[in-house]
Amino acid sequence: MRPFWLEQALQADPSEQCPPLQGEVRTDVCIVGGGYTGLWTAIMLKEQNPELNVLLIEADICGAGASGRNGGCALSWSAKYFTLERLFGVEEAVRLVRESERSIHAIGEFCEQYGVDADYRLDGTLYTATNRAQVGATDAVIAALERNGINSFSQRPLADVQRMAGSAKHLEGWFSPAAASVQPGKLVRGLRRVALQLGVKIHEGTAMTGLEEGRPARIHTPGGKVIADRVVLAMNAWMARAFPQFERSVAIVSSDMLITEPRPDLLQQIGLTSGVSVLDSRIFVHYYHNTPDGRIMLGKGGNTFAYGGRMLPVFDQPSPYAGLLKRSLADFFPAFAEVKIDATWNGPSDRSVTGLPFFGQMSGAGNVFYGFGYSGSGVGPCHMGGQILAALVQGLDNPWTRSPLVNGPLGYFPPEPIRYLGSLMVRNAIRRKERAEDHGRRPRHLDVRLAKFAAAAGKADKG
Repeated sequence: MRPFWLEQALQADPSEQCPPLQGEVRTDVCIVGGGYTGLWTAIMLKEQNPELNVLLIEADICGAGASGRNGGCALSWSAKYFTLERLFGVEEAVRLVRESERSIHAIGEFCEQYGVDADYRLDGTLYTATNRAQVGATDAVIAALERNGINSFSQRPLADVQRMAGSAKHLEGWFSPAAASVQPGKLVRGLRRVALQLGVKIHEGTAMTGLEEGRPARIHTPGGKVIADRVVLAMNAWMARAFPQFERSVAIVSSDMLITEPRPDLLQQIGLTSGVSVLDSRIFVHYYHNTPDGRIMLGKGGNTFAYGGRMLPVFDQPSPYAGLLKRSLADFFPAFAEVKIDATWNGPSDRSVTGLPFFGQMSGAGNVFYGFGYSGSGVGPCHMGGQILAALVQGLDNPWTRSPLVNGPLGYFPPEPIRYLGSLMVRNAIRRKERAEDHGRRPRHLDVRLAKFAAAAGKADKG
């Protein structure tokens, strides 16, 4: 059984699976991974250089990973401004915030240009507080954005916030129009269709079993081999297992989601009638939005951590945190407390030390490129990732290839078992801290200190 979004997308577009690779083929560019990053890269390469031979292999079907099961919140990097400034300086931080907002609009323009029905709605986002401790948490970053002329947020009166968000649980809110919501499965399957239309050769059911670096590079698969002048590794969370040098560059952590049955009558009743993405100010945030057919999707990040970057069986199963998600749904929306839940699911996200993705080239021959580490916020930024990787593949000299984002990992987690045990310790401290704050109590000093390890990289897992 596929996750809800992907299952729904496959029912709407039951096109046949692309055949697995058989035998030996030669190509200009081989892309490994059929999610947002790989497909955006393939599409941009063909749009910019139609004569280029581009071949993409995917171990399962396109969209089977995070791209077909995320929360569908296409958000900018505005909330990450302090991290961007600390790592890259003011000028690049400002550029990246602007580019991240531009990508939100570009996804909508792409859907319109190619007739992709991805339920794209440019209805903005609300960053809110849901307890007294969260009130004012967004003030500093908003002030910094304003200072640098890139602020798209405005604070809304409380009555407007609660009306827009459909819930009286919110105590304050900042609204930005520079955000969208999408049906993730429909978007990734639409990207697949357009890639094929542009001449990209796709082989699904084709895992990479080995990579021989060199000029040309050789990508081995169960049924054959790809000989390629250039290679793009767009495997996201799977990179940590495939290449030992990246094992400590990300931590694999789940984001868990539920979706209700369609109840447009109740959405009208509570006032949640637009596609606005709503996020609270926790470290591992709650996030939600409605769907055009009258459902509520609600998710929460930071739940299951994987030891050693392994792909756990639970990532392909209904969420083990379904009870927690249902309680959160009832807490936000009492009117939905007894509404049927049509599905729960989860999936692995590749959480980097900084909370930002990173890109680079890993071959002595200089022709193998990679990008991953979206940290649970990839719907919008994967469009930027496609621009970066397409520019690197073509050897361009532009702001993307000069960006410090292309310098590889910007930090490493400790080795196992320290990373795993430390992750659980920080996660549990965050849970205790936020439980205390929800009940109006002062959290323990140790929990506050431990929570800062996660807070330093910004909110996690909302895309």
